Amino acid sequence: MSDASIHSQVPENEASFGDYFALLKPRVMSLVVFTAMVGLLAAPGGVHPFIAFCAILFIAIGGGASGALNMWYDSDIDQVMSRTKSRPIPSGKVTREEAFAIGMTLSVMSVVMLGLATNWFAAGLLAFTIFFYVVIYTMWLKRWTPQNIVIGGAAGAFPPMVGWAAVTGGVSVESVLMFTLIFMWTPPHFWALCLFMKSDYKDAGVPMLHVTHGRAVTRNHILVYTLLLAAIAVSMAFTSIGGWIYLTVAVVMNAIFVAGAVSIWRRSDAQCEADNHKREKSFFGFSLLYLFLHFGAILAEVALAPYGLGGW
Repeated sequence: MSDASIHSQVPENEASFGDYFALLKPRVMSLVVFTAMVGLLAAPGGVHPFIAFCAILFIAIGGGASGALNMWYDSDIDQVMSRTKSRPIPSGKVTREEAFAIGMTLSVMSVVMLGLATNWFAAGLLAFTIFFYVVIYTMWLKRWTPQNIVIGGAAGAFPPMVGWAAVTGGVSVESVLMFTLIFMWTPPHFWALCLFMKSDYKDAGVPMLHVTHGRAVTRNHILVYTLLLAAIAVSMAFTSIGGWIYLTVAVVMNAIFVAGAVSIWRRSDAQCEADNHKREKSFFGFSLLYLFLHFGAILAEVALAPYGLGGW
């Protein structure tokens, strides 16, 4: 039987491996993996490479579990929003029950295995991260307050702390600053996206800031959070994980980021509509590079330290 005839016998709504993998939000998972890896490698002491690999793997699985549980709970609003209606549950590829079972199974597995591979403090921090994202953010904050992404952003900021804890068994100023960098980055990053979204969040009944208070207020918030973020990002250069490489990256990137926020702040709704939110889209795209290069600079400091090229 030919491949074409076999494919024709498969129902259009039958789930593939890709559909189940999509439940884990692989884009978000990639951010979790990268920041957790930087936290782990920057931590003093170090661990065996195999232990490090296992730690990152289980942190990634925990992040994916959170994504599956988020899709399980948010399947009703995902059906309404154009950005999310093609996800596995709204598209009919995966049932809510399957998503819940996968999310819960992976949550327990990731926490237990991380505890066995590293230490139970790191495992407890991973468990709290999953709980925070699913219960505090998804079930409570997201549909209740326009500050949802501010408080809820903590869920995406925990991975470098978990990676650090996997090595040290605790927290430190450095791991808290890595957490704070992501925490303060999340609102301007996400609000920039909201500015050029159509009516998705309004249609879904999600009280995002631009829905409840308007785009002008949202632009004000982007500027304030970007200024606070810049101060935190630069200050991290003067800790044990910083150095001249990180400081150079932080100064350049934050100068560009602040300039972008000021440019957005000065615009009116009419100007945004006239050029189809060109600056907001550019700011959002740059925000992804911003976070990657900050953590990449920390990684560069770690890699060059043995040769006397990193740090101060």
